[in-house]
This record gives sequence, C-alpha cells and structure tokens, in this order.
Amino acid sequence: MNASAIPHRFLEPVERISEALFGLIMVLTFTGTLSIAAERAEVREMLIGALGCNIAWGLIDGIFYLMGTLAAKGRNVRTLLALRAAPGPAEGQRVLADALPEVVAAAMTTAEIESLRGRLVGNADLPTRARLEGRDLLASLSVFAWVFLVTFPVAIPFMLMSNADQALRVSNAVAVAMLSVVGYAYGRCIGRSPWATAAITVVGGVLIVGLTIALGG
Repeated sequence: MNASAIPHRFLEPVERISEALFGLIMVLTFTGTLSIAAERAEVREMLIGALGCNIAWGLIDGIFYLMGTLAAKGRNVRTLLALRAAPGPAEGQRVLADALPEVVAAAMTTAEIESLRGRLVGNADLPTRARLEGRDLLASLSVFAWVFLVTFPVAIPFMLMSNADQALRVSNAVAVAMLSVVGYAYGRCIGRSPWATAAITVVGGVLIVGLTIALGG
C-alpha cells in the first residue's frame, strides 16, 4: 500500500486522552476558584472567562502540535541526511537502527535494515527539508476543536441554571465525572484496570487542582 493512501490520524488515543485530561484539570482549577457566594453577574463574567481559557488552551495546544510535528519531521530529515552521508552500509545501518523504535529495530535482521536503508537512500522523492503541510494545519485545528469541545460541558450548567451555587456544584460534578471517563479510557489503552485507573485519575486530578488553587494558580 502506498504510504499516502494510509489514513492520517491527527491524534493517537492516548494523546486525545491526555489533551482531555489537561483541559479538564485546567477548567476545574478555574471553577474551583469561583466563590459560591458570587453574584449571578459575576459568575456569568467568570463563565465567559472560563470559555476564554478553554479557547486559549485549545489554541496553545494547536500551536504545540504544529511545533511537535515540525520537530518530528526535522528528526526524519536529519536521519535521512545522515544515512546519505554515511561512509558505508554498516554506518548507515547503525544510523537507521538508532532512529527506529527499539522494539522494531530488535525484530529486524541486518538484511532487512540494509534493505530499508537502501530504499531510503535511493528515494529521491523524500523531503530533505522539514516543512508543515496543509494536513498539519488541519490537524492543529482538530486539536483545538477537541480540547475546546471536551471541556465545554463543564460550562453548560452556568448557561442552564439560574442559581449560581447549584450551577457551580453541578459544573464541578460534571468535570469530575468526565475525569473518571477519561481515566477509564486511559486504563483500557494501557492494559490496566479501567475502574482502578478511573479512580486514580479522579483522586489525582482533584489533588492537582487543590494544590494549584492553594499555590495561587
């Protein structure tokens, strides 16, 4: 199969889970600083601030995604140039083996590594300069949308409820429930008990939020 025909996944499952976790902790930190005794107008203003923080967090993550993508492409280009500059096949094989994931390199024979090295060195279509493409920009937009949408439900109670105290409590409950869902998903990804991982995620998230608020964050 041609590599260009392989669907491009913007974020791996663990990356999506991490983005959701960081976003939820951020919004919990923000709502945790809200005063239950605040006037309705003040809570509305802070709601706008929370949504603004979510947008800012999404933009920052989108930019970081582009930076990480460009760095990864830069590493690939450096590896390719090092392969072509290697004085002999043995040196090129070492360069390629070091660039491959350890598990993959350990499973390949010397002949297989040499075959791959030869194809890489002889492929004139491979880029020799790291640059971002249109799909990378689209991916960064998807990161922004994911981070914003996954934290948006925490703001919904403020839009639907007239009592600030109740809205704040429901908002925090929604955030904690979402933390448990994220932890459950993470547990399945890493092959651990989903329920135990969910409980650890909730406890850890609440502790981080409390520590952040205590430190003035």
